Amino acid sequence: MCEDNHAGPVGPADHTGGHAGLGRRALFVTGAAAALTLGSVTFASGADDTQDAETRTVRGTLPPGSPDFVYLPVEVPAGVREIKVSYTYEKPSVPAGTPGNALDIGIFDWRGTDLGGRGFRGWSGGARTEFFIRADEATPGYVPGPVREGTWHIALGPYTVAPQGLPYEVTVTLTYGEPGGVVEPAYPPDRAKGRGRAWYRGDCHLHSWFSDGRRTPAEIAALARAAGLDFINSSEHNTHSAHAHWADLAGDDLLIMLGEEVTTRNGHVVALGTDPGTFVDWRYRARDNRFGRFARQIRKAGGLVVPAHPHATCVGCNWKFGFGEADAVEVWNGPYTPDDEVTLADWDSMLVASVREGRDWIPAMGNSDAHRDPDPVGSPQTVVLADDLTREAIQEGIKAGRSYVAESKNVSLTFGVSGAKGQHAGIGERLRVDRNTPVTVRLEASGAPRCTVRFVTDQGVLFTSPPLPVAGSGVVEWRTTPSYAAYVRAELRHEAAVGPLPGALAAFTNPIFLGRQTDRP
Repeated sequence: MCEDNHAGPVGPADHTGGHAGLGRRALFVTGAAAALTLGSVTFASGADDTQDAETRTVRGTLPPGSPDFVYLPVEVPAGVREIKVSYTYEKPSVPAGTPGNALDIGIFDWRGTDLGGRGFRGWSGGARTEFFIRADEATPGYVPGPVREGTWHIALGPYTVAPQGLPYEVTVTLTYGEPGGVVEPAYPPDRAKGRGRAWYRGDCHLHSWFSDGRRTPAEIAALARAAGLDFINSSEHNTHSAHAHWADLAGDDLLIMLGEEVTTRNGHVVALGTDPGTFVDWRYRARDNRFGRFARQIRKAGGLVVPAHPHATCVGCNWKFGFGEADAVEVWNGPYTPDDEVTLADWDSMLVASVREGRDWIPAMGNSDAHRDPDPVGSPQTVVLADDLTREAIQEGIKAGRSYVAESKNVSLTFGVSGAKGQHAGIGERLRVDRNTPVTVRLEASGAPRCTVRFVTDQGVLFTSPPLPVAGSGVVEWRTTPSYAAYVRAELRHEAAVGPLPGALAAFTNPIFLGRQTDRP
């Protein structure tokens, strides 16, 4: 499920101070086409004998059609121990079908706001109304570290703006004093004990209170173990701040990978299994032609590029960057809904195109995108054949498509094809036999009571089984040839609720390709 971060009430602020609006003298265009910078907020030169903190409040109104990001510079003097920011904004009534006000927030430090630069210090979107940063600690979503002298920038993101405009108020408090010691971060290991080459279950799209979730990392780890998972991936919206909070939760039975959900205005992408401390910028749209740069950054940091919920209906959630940079695609996100069905059909069309054009195919995966109770962790989950329970091995299995997606730990599949002379291929592999060689497709399922098995090829659904027994286990076989089916993949469907429409997925597999690659039409 993609999350609306902006649904909660915004608390009031009672600070007083200056005023800044979007007047001609208050802003200038930055290097990014869709960003504006306001006039600076200034403080005294530092602490004196009469005060240990100073506060400034800025008020203004963002009009409809505002840029994606509005920066409020804050001139931070020497001797600051803590910077604290709070904000409010008005939410007037709007006509039905018209988006209301939603304002995100984050901050960049003295190193600047350059795209992909080093200045990022945190982002909470619309999930919080205030945050602080100190050397030794910070609000979840924000990165602790030195509060050095220089120009900091509060980043305001007008996600949607009502026709009446978006009146806002931002309050900045600087506390002076000796800084605390900087804490050296600790990260989870790249490997768990594992079972050698085996099928491992994972959920790679999860949110804690380090972005817009409500669960702690400890609660998520406990739920992951209860869901039968062997691995998870930290994927907070637009921040890597959670990376240093998972080390104590990993173990021989649970591999914890680190990443980010890069949440742009034109779609979301999961950076899966990046190096600890990797931050991936999100401040661009598809028309800016910048995504390739950050996809390469994800790979350079050891991660995979996985577009998330490509056909989600929330504002800015559906994927508009194309799939040329994708290592895999999240076909099933959270509870199975019509947008997942559309994504499944779209992905299948991409498989057909890969066969027709003789190019690489993009594997599918599924994740829960769980944020809070009652969102189940591990529903769905991706089951990966990997050489071991390590970051590298799991990623290699996902990228190779040696995986299937199941609604829970209760569902297990064995899916393969075989030729007349004993040749065999499994999920994500190719059975290299001649075009007219008879091929047997076999699926063994458990944990899927009353589910129907469907075998899908480049020609569509060519076989549908009777429902499996109430016990949920069964074996289904079908015969074809590579000339008739360039690939075959399996679906387990629940009973249909309405007429001829297919039931919700209980599981589906990545394809097995049939025939020699030179045999393609």
